Amino acid sequence: MISKRNYLWFAIAILFFLAGCNQPRQKQGQQTMKSENLSEMQKKLNEYVSVKLTADISHLSENEKEMLRLLFEASRLMDDIHWKQNLGNKEEFLASIEDEATRKFAEINYGPWDELDDLEPFVKGYGKKPAGAAFYPQDMTKEEFEVFNNPDKTSQYTLLRRNENGGLEVVWYHDAFKEQVNRAAELLAEASELAGDVEFANYLKLRSEALLTDEYQPSDMAWLDVRNNNVDLVIGPIENYTDALYGYKAAHEAFILIKDKVWSDKLSKYAAFLPQLQKDLPVDPKYKAEIPGSDADLNAYDVVFYSGDCNKGGKTIAINLPNDEEVQLQKGTRKLQLKNAMKAKFDHILVPIANELISVDQQKYITFDAFFSNTMFHEVAHGMGIKNTIDGQGTVRHALKEQYAAIEEGKADILGLYLVTKLHEMGEFAETDLMDNYVTFMAGIFRSVRFGAASAHGKANMIRFNFFLEKGAFKKNEDGTYSIDIEKMKEASRELTQLILKLQGDGDYESAKLLVEEKGIIKPGLQSDLDRLSALGIPVDIVFEQGPQMLGL
Repeated sequence: MISKRNYLWFAIAILFFLAGCNQPRQKQGQQTMKSENLSEMQKKLNEYVSVKLTADISHLSENEKEMLRLLFEASRLMDDIHWKQNLGNKEEFLASIEDEATRKFAEINYGPWDELDDLEPFVKGYGKKPAGAAFYPQDMTKEEFEVFNNPDKTSQYTLLRRNENGGLEVVWYHDAFKEQVNRAAELLAEASELAGDVEFANYLKLRSEALLTDEYQPSDMAWLDVRNNNVDLVIGPIENYTDALYGYKAAHEAFILIKDKVWSDKLSKYAAFLPQLQKDLPVDPKYKAEIPGSDADLNAYDVVFYSGDCNKGGKTIAINLPNDEEVQLQKGTRKLQLKNAMKAKFDHILVPIANELISVDQQKYITFDAFFSNTMFHEVAHGMGIKNTIDGQGTVRHALKEQYAAIEEGKADILGLYLVTKLHEMGEFAETDLMDNYVTFMAGIFRSVRFGAASAHGKANMIRFNFFLEKGAFKKNEDGTYSIDIEKMKEASRELTQLILKLQGDGDYESAKLLVEEKGIIKPGLQSDLDRLSALGIPVDIVFEQGPQMLGL
């Protein structure tokens, strides 16, 4: 029997217990209301998941650690330059934004245009982004550019500006960004004295000189000789995506990388197959007559710093460089897989997308190893096919103009899948089940198309999605999920590979433009699926906590 006194304490205890049980519900309700009350800009900011960029550097010498500090400083300067290329005055622009969430979102996008939402402006006072970003005068017409008689106007390393008479003039990067490149060159020269690897030291020295002269080919060649380093660096004007007017101008960026030697050893064996894979491409011999340099290099890295163009909006998870067509033909390319960034996207983005959009019976085929290999062979594919048009009129890049980036990314995606398939058939690639690669590839389309159809990668993804849809490579089930038909997907991949390689070899600008206009779009059915992903709060991409402090430097 419970006494009155004990009964009283018992009742009090029950009340505390019930209050405790109700607390989580109250907090959950408060959190829901708080989420509902978030500003639209805060919601956009929340589309990016924050990831710490770290790596084990315990094996590095003291000189290499000191070198890293210099590389961080040099890389930050690429950030300053890219703001000028994409928008103009960074400090003045950011100071004009009062709302903190808007300012943070602008920092992610390096300006007032949403990189993952078809470059929609999100800051008052700004309209549509100029196609040529800040590489050209905003009032310059294409007709004016065409009649401007200066051979350097199409160089990757020049800006076009108005002269004192209002006409056009060319300004080389090393003059336009003199303060930043001079300091970066000093830092790289100093870092070269600390590098433990002879080839890497030579690259840093030559890259230092390249920043001052805009002559990048010697340093590109030297970078291809870098094989035994613990630390790596990609720095300078590299990619042409930001120039949507002509696709000529290269934007400044930097990656700092720590080699993962275990995974790199696993990849190295595939480089030997690249010449044979080029010969086996499913096109007429004239579209594969070029023989890429056989000195290809496949390696895995942990990336510890992104800066400039590569840090804007959606983040790169693999690299195939140099882009110089002459260098590629003479010596090949290096293909760098950014393993930690790739794993972050797989865990935080691809898996949740697959759980929502891939049929339950095929979700078991979503694997990181397949995601890794698909990404790796995407980069391998960039170095294959054809770099110069078959009519001898010049490079594919110049022939396809502003359509080049989307077509080239489309080639790399679809040809990469073809290469995985071919190696499986040859019995040389057994790291994954082929079904893993195809289902993970399909999930990857949903991940990448969320970058928006305005970007080169977004257009490439939509071309592939709509081509696969026409060929019956996948079907949409009654429950809203997708299932692939691997045999139809194999055939569709082969056909699209043939189509794109022919477009590039012919330098067929009009057909390339038509393909992008007709198939590089997001149709309503797919948009509703993408809206489902957003409603679930699945991140669109990642942002980084990065810098020397993350490595304990």
